Amino acid sequence: MSFISEIQKFNSLSIVGLEKNTGKTVCLNYILDRLPSQNYKVAVTSIGIDGESKDQVTGTAKPEIILKEGTYFSTSEVYYSRRNLLSELVEITGERSSLGRIVTAKVLRGGKVMLGGPSSAASLRRWKEGVKKFDVDLTIIDGALSRMSSGSPAISESLIITTGAAYSIDMERLVRRTKYVVGLVGIDKAEPSVRDRFMDIERGVWGIDLNGGLVDFHLESSLTVDKVKDDITKNSSHVFVSGALTDRFLNMISDSDRVKDIVLVVRDFTKMFVTEEAYRNFLRRGGNLRVLQKSRLIAVCVNPVSPRGVVLDSGTLCGKLGEALQLPVYDIVKCGDVI
Repeated sequence: MSFISEIQKFNSLSIVGLEKNTGKTVCLNYILDRLPSQNYKVAVTSIGIDGESKDQVTGTAKPEIILKEGTYFSTSEVYYSRRNLLSELVEITGERSSLGRIVTAKVLRGGKVMLGGPSSAASLRRWKEGVKKFDVDLTIIDGALSRMSSGSPAISESLIITTGAAYSIDMERLVRRTKYVVGLVGIDKAEPSVRDRFMDIERGVWGIDLNGGLVDFHLESSLTVDKVKDDITKNSSHVFVSGALTDRFLNMISDSDRVKDIVLVVRDFTKMFVTEEAYRNFLRRGGNLRVLQKSRLIAVCVNPVSPRGVVLDSGTLCGKLGEALQLPVYDIVKCGDVI
């Protein structure tokens, strides 16, 4: 089954690159080109700057974003003025970027465009809600370097990850690092009763005690772990970190005698700011981690070429990733279809 048909089962999609030059724009263009043109509306934006013809860091040529007739897109005023397509301006939003207000337009004749859309997760959520007025069937968010928040389940129901030689030219290391991120995306959701207790909590560290009561540990975040005087796992069945989960907090839970008896809960995988070493240690100690929200990871796309010119063997890389991830893996440039 093509992953294009899988995408159409959802109303929102994020494309997140694990590093620059991992083929994110190629993946986006592939999807936009193959989605239905008749009776199917798509709106697209980017959390960063995307679509430029040359990488601003490496100076290498980059594929530009190509939109076809009927597509809605949101970008900054500056980039809108530089578009190489015919479009109808349909909205000037209240959101702003360093390059001006965010505007939304509908493509009348296809062509190329640079996207520089909303800059935060909150503004992306507002954008997603705002374009509903145009009766779109699918919203697509093109993620930015180190901005995994664009892949949050709070923003998109589905997710595609791009990886490749730019992430690591050591194939074994590339597979291992990609598997780690995919593993975070795949963390199971907490049971419904637990999700209901924690979903509306936006700040601090909380828990559920052994009697089922909600407990406020009076910690601003996991970064304030130095303020923990007592073992917060002692009388708890669950510990919830509403914001970022750090190595120090995770190690504190790992070192607890009750690590096997509690469930550590975070909002979603984008809140996991922990190293692979700390996470593996937590799992080895018998730790249990759950999320409140989870996206459906549809596929992983690869770019076997690094900006330095190192080329990994595509077939071998896709084979190793497919075996390690148990997911569809695509080299779009080489085959244009599933590997």
